[in-house]
This record gives sequence, structure tokens and C-alpha cells, in this order.
Amino acid sequence: MKIESSVPSNGNMIDRHRQAFQEEANEILVELESSLLALNESPEDAELVGRVFRSMHTIKGSGAMFGFDELAAFTHHLETAFDEVRNGRLKVTSELVDLSLAALDQIRLMLGEAAGQSGEGAANSAAILVELHNLIGCAGNEVATALASAPVPASADEKSVMRDWLIRFAPGPDLLRTGTNPLLLLRELRQMGNLQVTANVSAIPRLSELDPERCYVSWDMILTTGVSCDGIRDVFIFVEDCCELSIEPMAGKASTQVGASPRPWEDQRANAGRRDSDKPESASSIRVPAEKLDSFVNLVGELVTVQARLVEIAARRDDPEVTAVSEEVERLTTALRETSMSIRLLPIRGTFERFRRLVHDLARDLHKEVELTIEGAETELDKTVIDQLNDPLMHLIRNSMDHGIETPEARVAAGKRPMATIHLSARHSGANVLIAVSDDGRGIDADAVRERAVQRGLAKADAKLTQAEVFSFILMPGFSTAKQVSDVSGRGVGMDVVNQRVEALRGSIDIASELGKGTDVTLRLPLTLAIIDGLLVRVEHEHYVLPLANTLECIELTSKDIERANGKQVANVRGEIVPYIRLRDFFEMGTPRPEREQIMVAETEDGRYGFVVDEVLGDHQTVIKNLGRFYRHVQFVSGATILGNGSVALILDPHRLVQDVLRGANRSQRMRPAIAQAKALATDGFLVNSP
Repeated sequence: MKIESSVPSNGNMIDRHRQAFQEEANEILVELESSLLALNESPEDAELVGRVFRSMHTIKGSGAMFGFDELAAFTHHLETAFDEVRNGRLKVTSELVDLSLAALDQIRLMLGEAAGQSGEGAANSAAILVELHNLIGCAGNEVATALASAPVPASADEKSVMRDWLIRFAPGPDLLRTGTNPLLLLRELRQMGNLQVTANVSAIPRLSELDPERCYVSWDMILTTGVSCDGIRDVFIFVEDCCELSIEPMAGKASTQVGASPRPWEDQRANAGRRDSDKPESASSIRVPAEKLDSFVNLVGELVTVQARLVEIAARRDDPEVTAVSEEVERLTTALRETSMSIRLLPIRGTFERFRRLVHDLARDLHKEVELTIEGAETELDKTVIDQLNDPLMHLIRNSMDHGIETPEARVAAGKRPMATIHLSARHSGANVLIAVSDDGRGIDADAVRERAVQRGLAKADAKLTQAEVFSFILMPGFSTAKQVSDVSGRGVGMDVVNQRVEALRGSIDIASELGKGTDVTLRLPLTLAIIDGLLVRVEHEHYVLPLANTLECIELTSKDIERANGKQVANVRGEIVPYIRLRDFFEMGTPRPEREQIMVAETEDGRYGFVVDEVLGDHQTVIKNLGRFYRHVQFVSGATILGNGSVALILDPHRLVQDVLRGANRSQRMRPAIAQAKALATDGFLVNSP
């Protein structure tokens, strides 16, 4: 089935508004899915029922307005069912929730078909409606008849007090060009209660001056309904940015029945006008295609690089006028960079909420009792990172549900409550975001993992491995300790996908588990993939960048300080002993260190550590460039940047540097050639933009 629009095509503007409806509808579906899952746990919650009904009503009304007639007709049946729930004639059951979730999947399919994707919508729609009618029929003939033949229901809540609302609706000059029919909006209002309409035609010009694609008519209306102001405004949700709209309660007491006499129009308009003049301008937003936003950020990145060159030139010429211009350009570039980055940052809530449905469906299929809890949903992350998180988190949750969570009977036998918990959390840590998937299941058997690794030749039987090293085998392709393959997991593919996706985002994975207690998998991801604030440092003739968000302070390190430490690589920072890593030694440069060095003290997951360099050159707006897949094994390098003089500086990851040293992974035979070759290729133009 292909959804066809009944609205005549009027060019690219109509297509853009139809696309905007599809995007808005998909967002509403995510919220609707969460509301239905919450309703399954709290079937008597009237607020949740109202939220579900309003969401369905919005999709139906807006779909009809933009010509998605079959989608609107299909959604109308769902809306009618939940109107019966609101009126107390139908109870919320798990069967109704499951059927409604299946209907949401069908609406998504319809939206996809409208966007040109293939599907088999007609058969699915009919099957779902048959099940819905059967389900409602079981509740009684009165409800079944309402679903099958009732007109589109008014959205007034019987528990609400009926009152009069003054509505002024003046379409903007381009509203008709979007394919919108204003009369359909008025029809939606009429379905909410008693509507009195007065058309204002004073703006219609002479025939010779009339533009047939422009709406010159505006409407003043009085609506008597029990619907709230927000519910009325939902009717105009997709046209509010291209019209003048005011919704005000009528002066005087609320009406007790539909059709109560309104106050005089003139006085009410004047009062509404005075109220409007006292209110601040309402916030508005616009939708921008992701491609345009990515292009904008890339251009800002290029501007940052050019600005760094200007600073370099100003420093060489020592010209006060050039220096003043350079400083002004730097100030403006910094502001533009911060603005562009804030535009790209989005809360992770939407991604987290999508997994409620996954947990619900898997718990049903696996006959387990599982609840999903969420923490830190307002944590903001680069949109590019968020877009690529769905698959890794899905695989982690599926593994947890299949391998980690026990059956209710097994949990009770182990002294646990029958209901298991999967916890999704997000929090900031310096220039990174930590996203964790935790469960209170059976945990990972480290001995079984080690045994499997030995069987596959990944480790020697007598090798001394830490728990972290043992768990790292889980991330390898094809590795699995599952004794049988299920429909959910067991082929050793999921964790490999997680590892690849996280590495592509310049992130890392930490696994912690205790047998019988549960498992925590933490994804460490960069806050942004484009531009960061960095600290530019020099070691010998090489330049490096360390993220400024991790930096605490910079102190001097002298030969006397080294002598006092008796050869140990620690420094006394105001009474606190801080271990440090000398980058000159780490990269095996082989040259004598200077008399005075500097320590950049940074906060890492393993505590405070210092990084010894020859000189700290200062702050640096760092445009991150990827080094390519050939250098993924050099994990403590998160990318590179181009300096003002055209040379390349590697961006170091303090956390991975510390872990590399603690695990003894620094091998000069491997490290230095890889770093040198990476910088050579970067200098020759092999740097690529961030994803």
C-alpha cells in the first residue's frame, strides 16, 4: 500500500511541510510509545490516558490536514478506542496496550511508505483493526458500536468544566502554499464542542489584485468546550509558525453547558489585545536538515583553523593593528564556535525512551519480568553521536535481557526479587559522556570467558590476565560463551558491533561484572566530534593537544623536584602526591629533558595524573580531524588538528594514556613508528573531517 495525499501538489514548499509533519509525527510516536508502556504499568492513570488520546488526536488531525487520509482514518479508530477508555466504558488491559503498540508500528510503516519506503501496509492495517474490533467487542456491544460507527469524537473531557474560549485565527500569506486547508482546522475545532464562527473578509482586495494562492480571510470564533487551552492549540500545531493565533478564555464565569451565551465580541477582543501586549514574545523554533547543520559546523571548523593562522601571522608581524583585528576575529570565532556546538547538542532522553518498547517486547517473548529505569536523560550529547548510539545500546540491552537476566523463578531461588532491573544512565565526565547499561542479573562468569578464549587461541592457558583483560575478549568478533543460539543473541556478533561503533565514535568500552550480582557496561564517548577546547603543549619539536575540560592546573617541574622524589615519577601538588607521565619518555624521543619542565595536572577516571611536557603554549580551539581506520590501535590518540602554521598536532586522550601506562601497553617498537607515520600521513593531507 502507498499512502497518497489528497492535497494537490504545490511545489517544494508543500513537500517540505509534509516532511515536517512526518518528522513531528515520528517524535510524537516516541512519546506515545512511552505513554502506552507507562499506562500498561498504571492502567488507572487518567492523565496518561489523556496524554495517549491527545497524541493520537494530533496525529490524526494533522495527518488529515496534510492529506495523509488513510493514516488519519486508521488512527481515528485508535483514538475512538481511547476516547471510550476516557469515558470509563473500556478498561486498559495488556491486550489493548500491545495492540496499540502494534498500531504504532503500523503508523510508522505508513509514514515510511509516504516517504518512498516499501511496505505492506494495507493488510497489516486491516488485521490490526479486526483485532481491535474483536477486543472492543469483548468489552460490550455499546463500545464496539462506538468504535465501528461513531463520528470522530470531540476531545472534551467529561470531567472538565465547560467554558468559552475566544479564538482568533489569521492564516499567514504562505499558508495555502503549504497545502494546508484552513477549513479542516475549523472542522477539528467544531468536533471539540459548540463553535460559533465569524469570518473577517475585510482584507480581500479587488479582483485584479487578488493572489489566488494567498488566504485573505481570518476567523474569530467562540468555542464552548471542556478541552484545555493546550488541547485547542494542538489543532494548530503544524501551522502555528505561519499564522497569527490567539486563544483566550472569555471574560466572566465558565459556561455550564454547551452553547452558553458569550460576552460581546468587541470588549473581549480589546481585553485579549491588552493581555497579548503585556505578554513577552513566545519562543519559536525552526527545523533545519541535518546536512545543513553539518555543513555549517564544518565551515565553522574551517574558520577556526583560519583564525589560528591569523593569530600566528599577528604574532610574527608584531603589528598592533593586525593584533587588534586578530583578537576581535578570535572573539567572534569563539562565540560562533560555541553557538554552533550548542546547536548540535541534544538531550539523550529520546534515545533512552525508545528502549522501553524493546525491554517490554523482549520480556514478554523471553517470559521474564524486567523494568527499565533511566537516569541522566537530560545529559546533552552531539547529535552525530546520538544518531549512532541506537545500535550499540540495542545490542547491549538484548544481551542483558537474554544472557544476564534470569527467569523470575531463578531469581527467587537466588534470593532476588522476581522483577529484574536494567538501568540506563548518562553523565558528563570532562570532555566525555559516560553512558552505562547495568543489570542486576547473573553477571559474567570470568572463568568461562577465559576458558573460551583459551579454546579459541586468544590467550595462553598459563597467562596472567586481569579481569578487565578477560572481559575484553567479549568484544572480539564471533566470541560467545552461549551454549545455544537464540533469536535474540548468542552468535557473538552483538558485542563486536558495539565495539566497532564505539571505536568509530572515538570512544571506549569498560566492562565490570560480579558473578551473581550483575553487569555494568560503560561507553565512554566524546562530547562532540567536531571542535573542542584544548591545551596546546610542546615536547621537543612536536606539538600535542590535551582536552581543556580535563585540565585542573599547570605547575612547574624542576630538577630539584625530581631529586626530592627519589627517582619516582610523582610530584607534590600542595600536599597531594600526584603521579605523572613524562610524554618525552612515553614517546621514546631519546633526547635529554630540559632543566625546567611543566606538568599539566588532569582529572581522569583513575584519579589525578600529571603529564610532563617541555612547555604549555596555551589554549587552543581544536578542530578534530580523524586519522583513519589504520590507526585505531593507537587508542590514546583521539585525532589530530591543524595548527596556524600548517603543521599537525595530535590530540591525546588523558584517560587512555593513563590506562595504557597502567596496563604496561607502551611498547616503543610499536608506538613510535605508528605515531610518526600517522603524523606524516596527516601532514600529507590524509586528515578527514569528523563524522
